[in-house]
Amino acid sequence: MSEVVTVGISDINLVYAPDVLVTYALGSCVGICLLDPLTRLGGLAHIMLPSSKQLPNMPPSNKFADTAIYALIQRMELCGASRARLKAKIAGGACMFNCASNSAISNIGKRNVVEVKNILAGLGIPILAEDTGSNYGRTLFFYPETGVMRIKSALKGESML
Repeated sequence: MSEVVTVGISDINLVYAPDVLVTYALGSCVGICLLDPLTRLGGLAHIMLPSSKQLPNMPPSNKFADTAIYALIQRMELCGASRARLKAKIAGGACMFNCASNSAISNIGKRNVVEVKNILAGLGIPILAEDTGSNYGRTLFFYPETGVMRIKSALKGESML
């Protein structure tokens, strides 16, 4: 019987198959799923903001894409994963506020997605699937056993990626 492990906001966690990772309340936040298919180790980060560089006096935090992704990879490598084998799937980055303006707050979801994609590309980690953008929240389930990312949304139903 598999265990479902919850990843909170500004949190990261790892599981080996057949366990499952889940994170709730992905609005403008982004969920980053990483999988080492050989070890069947899966990791999930739930980030809120794109860059810690805007708050230089704040200690490293899983709140930011630029710190959480590296922390997630480091934890996975300590558990036997290889960065060279990692594959990614991402979800979230919605526009949950008034998107008519071009303010930093209204664009936070889009900025989160762009930063996550840039970091993963810079690390040579391919993104195999994504469910990002639009204007609705998501719940993300990640299954390291199959590599499937399941997205549930009150507005759009359920999809498997």
